[in-house]
Amino acid sequence: MKTFARIIAGVALALTAIAPAAAGSLYDLPKYAAVLINADTGEIMYARKADEQRFPASITKVMSIYVAFEELKAGRLKDDDRISISAYAARQPPTKLGLKPGQTISVRDAIGVMATRSANDISVALAEHISGSEAAFAARMTATARRLGMTHSQFMNPHGLPNAKHYTTARDIATLSRALIRDFPDRYPVFSKVEHEYEGQIITGHNKLLKTLPGVDGIKTGFTNAAGFTLAASSVHDGVRLIAVVLGGPNVMSRDGNVADLLETGFSVLTKRSRGQFTTVSANFSEPDDLPDAVMERLAGRGMASDGLVLMDSDSAGVVR
Repeated sequence: MKTFARIIAGVALALTAIAPAAAGSLYDLPKYAAVLINADTGEIMYARKADEQRFPASITKVMSIYVAFEELKAGRLKDDDRISISAYAARQPPTKLGLKPGQTISVRDAIGVMATRSANDISVALAEHISGSEAAFAARMTATARRLGMTHSQFMNPHGLPNAKHYTTARDIATLSRALIRDFPDRYPVFSKVEHEYEGQIITGHNKLLKTLPGVDGIKTGFTNAAGFTLAASSVHDGVRLIAVVLGGPNVMSRDGNVADLLETGFSVLTKRSRGQFTTVSANFSEPDDLPDAVMERLAGRGMASDGLVLMDSDSAGVVR
């Protein structure tokens, strides 16, 4: 039975047959970076450009929600607390929930729509509620990153909208993902939701692997023009959890297929090791050629539509979802 990753490869091959000659490898793209870790042992099973500076896009919201979880655990924040939407929060570009200034939302719903729809307006409102301002919350995000061992990350906002001083690495995102699952196992399942019900609306999520790849239970997608397509994913098989992070993908298909392949190869390697065969992910991982430019452009266009609205900001860097 074909796996998700093999299906992706098959589609790519079929498209290549009717398209111009293939471009270079996915791994040669300047925005690309990836890492695969064993969440249980901390082993780095695969890394490519894992420590090079990248823009995280909406994966930023994993840190925002991590900080909110800290506040909930400390008792300074309650799930039923009401968050007021400021004029500044309401002005945030899509993807957004669209509440107006003065309206309120519960902390529980705020976290739910951030994890699924990736709502930028609600991210700012939550940040203001916790720290008083977006800037103060971003400073706390960076301080939290340092405490967790994320040595190459700096946060300037709670949503991941383009900012030259807002950056991370694939390894740091893996470190954050591991800490999230370790420190808040009872709250982590919010990242497993494919949808969130809010005020009678069904708010659908962007992480397609939750539906297509067995074992995947999170975590977060992202996109801006500056960052490319990003994804932090976690999967569990036979009680073992792996975390894969891909940053700078050219489209949804390449990003999701790459993450799926990393996870499947990682679990295959662990199975081989359990049978006495010493091997590595690199030794078993085929690095496929990218899709042709014309096909990539079409897929990227579809990806923007399916992963959320993309607008242009004043720096023409694109808007996160």
